[in-house]
Amino acid sequence: MAANAKSEARPPDARGRIVDGLMKLAGERRFEDIAIRDICNAADVTLADFRDAFPSKGAVLAGFSRRIDRAVLSADLGELADESPRERLFDILMRRLEAMAPYRKGLRETIAWLRREPAAALAMNQVALSSMRFMLEAAGVEPGAGAAEAIKLQGLTLAWARVVAVWLDDEDPGLSKTMAALDRELARGERAVARVDRLGGLVAPFKAFAEAAFDAERRLRKRPGRVRAEADAAAGDDGPTDAG
Repeated sequence: MAANAKSEARPPDARGRIVDGLMKLAGERRFEDIAIRDICNAADVTLADFRDAFPSKGAVLAGFSRRIDRAVLSADLGELADESPRERLFDILMRRLEAMAPYRKGLRETIAWLRREPAAALAMNQVALSSMRFMLEAAGVEPGAGAAEAIKLQGLTLAWARVVAVWLDDEDPGLSKTMAALDRELARGERAVARVDRLGGLVAPFKAFAEAAFDAERRLRKRPGRVRAEADAAAGDDGPTDAG
């Protein structure tokens, strides 16, 4: 009965408390030294609560990223409607930094840990890619699909990481260094996108030719007799005969 009463008395947002607990601890010690049980104690949840909410510490970081996404995306962005896409993206990313500001100390250690753990950094890159895709959507910039668009999205994600590194050490209340870095990265990104688009235009004919060749080979493997006869007829050649 006591256990049930304790469970009913707990606030329902265990996930939120777990995220807060991890970010608080990350501001106090090395990330590697934070055990899941430590997070449970900081968040006032049980191990069972943690397991229901997240499968790992890394997953808690993904939950933190989604929290920041929500803070930015749930805000009224109507005032940005008259701005250019680049200006809208600038404002949205600055709002993202504003949402991250209360967790700055914990983020500094978390990012240092990601530099020490390449596998974790690779996993978090996927989380960051998703966040940046939504930031582009909020700015009215269509990310698109395909290889070229994936390159653009990864470029923005790397640029964002460089901006965050500047922001972590920017002591100016007006964030002048951060804004200059973000403006510089977006300008560089526009030039890179233009190069990717030009390259895509040059590659497209070769891609179409390769796809057609692959399709012909695939059909040849499936129905060799019929396809070879069609090819011979198209070339004006009756092909080999059975006469010896």
